[in-house]
Amino acid sequence: MKASPKITKVSVTTFEHELENVGKDYNTFNMVYEAGSKLKQKGTVLQIHTDQGIVGEYPEIGRALGDVETVAQYLIGKDALSREKIYNDTKRGLRHGAMLGVGVIDICLWDIAGKLYDEPLYRLLGGEKKPLPAYASTLHGDENGGLQTKEDFADFAEQCYEMGYRSFKVHGWGLAGSNIKREVDNVLNLGKQFENRMDLLIDPACEIKNFGDALRLGLACDEAGFFWWEDPYQDGGVSQFAHRKLRQMVKTPLLQTEHIRLLEQHVDFIVADGTDYVRAGAHEDGGVTGAMKIAHASEGFGLDMELHGPGPVHRHIMSSIRNTNFFELGLVHPKVKTTKAPVYLGYNDDLDGIDSEGNVYAPDGPGIGVPLDWDWIRAHQTDEGVLAEA
Repeated sequence: MKASPKITKVSVTTFEHELENVGKDYNTFNMVYEAGSKLKQKGTVLQIHTDQGIVGEYPEIGRALGDVETVAQYLIGKDALSREKIYNDTKRGLRHGAMLGVGVIDICLWDIAGKLYDEPLYRLLGGEKKPLPAYASTLHGDENGGLQTKEDFADFAEQCYEMGYRSFKVHGWGLAGSNIKREVDNVLNLGKQFENRMDLLIDPACEIKNFGDALRLGLACDEAGFFWWEDPYQDGGVSQFAHRKLRQMVKTPLLQTEHIRLLEQHVDFIVADGTDYVRAGAHEDGGVTGAMKIAHASEGFGLDMELHGPGPVHRHIMSSIRNTNFFELGLVHPKVKTTKAPVYLGYNDDLDGIDSEGNVYAPDGPGIGVPLDWDWIRAHQTDEGVLAEA
């Protein structure tokens, strides 16, 4: 029996890079196509080191850095395999914040376990390698000649269909819901063109201004035969009562819970009849441990759990559960090569990352399963530091 590795150090490396032909929209929150623009982005790699030389790594920690700093000293000396205890302890320790640190720490611990036992995560989770149907999840609509019209969205959906995709998700123009007719027309046009050919999805990203306009869009989704709609309006995606009311008036299944956190809030949303599909993400919802808790709780209610965003960790989770439908491959655009930093070696979550039938697969390497490109990270490094050490 292998001895358990003990955590000896927590460190981070930050980097900067540029995305080509990508800018920001009217409110500077959403990425959109902008010809010739170079959008500066920052990233942070978290590493959890052990006394056996095994290092758990996760390169997409984003806003979780402050949380990790808060609990880094707690991790020193802990058994790196005691994921359940660490999950619960960090969850309590970060209860006054967003609790994002719970997830990124847990992912690193699972990476350590996979490397220790020389197995990919999906094997440790009891899963198997299988095709994962991907949907093309678009950049937001723009005013710059990219996805500017309903015809642009339809043309891009056709391109995706020809590549092998059988599902397509719209992130519309938003504009705080000031032109709901534009969004409705886009939905109806896609429904007409792709009836019985593609599963159509839409995510207004909480930009529609009120319940009335959200209802207009939901009824259009009914007419167009959409597979789901999500986060319609400016409650922020958190009102159980409001989404229950929408479910009573709209037939298209609703996908909520992207903007609440961890197991208990997801179960509360389910029992309040506030959603049809359940949204979760390893980064936001307690890592692999937390996402699997939500998947299994959803399964107990007979509901499907849909993972938010791409990444190898989500491929492993999706390969290990029954109650799910699609892998979110995004954000993609016909005129943008990538919206991601190239931190992984031999891994592709861009538009052309699918096989000819529209599928992706979990990687087979130990742990997360994909090595980080440390040559690229070091070449773009801006800082590094030790957050805690034995």
